[in-house]
Amino acid sequence: MKEFRFAIKNTIPIFFTYLFIGIAFGILMSDAGYGVLLSTASAFFIFAGSMQLVMVPMMTSGASLFSLALMSFFINARHIFYGIGFIEKFRRMGWRYPYMVLTLTDETYSVLCSVRYDEGLDEDRAAFLIAITDHLYWVFGCFIGACAGRYLPFDMRGIEFSATAFFLVVVINQWRQYRSKLPFLTAAVCALGFYLLLGKDYFLIPTLVTCLVALVFLRKPIEQKEDHADE
Repeated sequence: MKEFRFAIKNTIPIFFTYLFIGIAFGILMSDAGYGVLLSTASAFFIFAGSMQLVMVPMMTSGASLFSLALMSFFINARHIFYGIGFIEKFRRMGWRYPYMVLTLTDETYSVLCSVRYDEGLDEDRAAFLIAITDHLYWVFGCFIGACAGRYLPFDMRGIEFSATAFFLVVVINQWRQYRSKLPFLTAAVCALGFYLLLGKDYFLIPTLVTCLVALVFLRKPIEQKEDHADE
């Protein structure tokens, strides 16, 4: 069908991104003692790449369900703002609406925002297939990683650093992309302060809460800096 071919054509770059990050997640799950079925199921039902990478060390360290839920909220809160612009579009998609909300990741959002639909395409169907395709890419990558971690004999020491490396790359990209350094500096000061005050086991959630409050108040100067840079 032409909508499916259109979806594949516009999501091929995402396939390679999700494949390798998904493999890392699957290996992490395997190394933590979780089976292929559970790893694949978590990829299907959670579908939050960055949170899933953080989730594994949190589970193995015995973090509470409340901590996991709160961390999930803070890491994925940006999706609330993504979704605002698509509320009406998703609503008119009927039964597809809940699934579109679930699968609105960073990458899917970027595709849906920039895609130019070919003449004669059913736009709602094409958007739905883009979301499904990206989701399947992620599940496939996680499945491959889980199988590799379980059945291939290799030393997996150090694989847990993949989560740290992933977020380090995100931070570097944020630093280079935005003119205002206030978000980065705010996070660094909060993290260091609470780490020294509360220790490594308890600093993360207070850091996230404080950063959120601080950035709400700093929103205007940050936006002014970005607008000035664009001019």
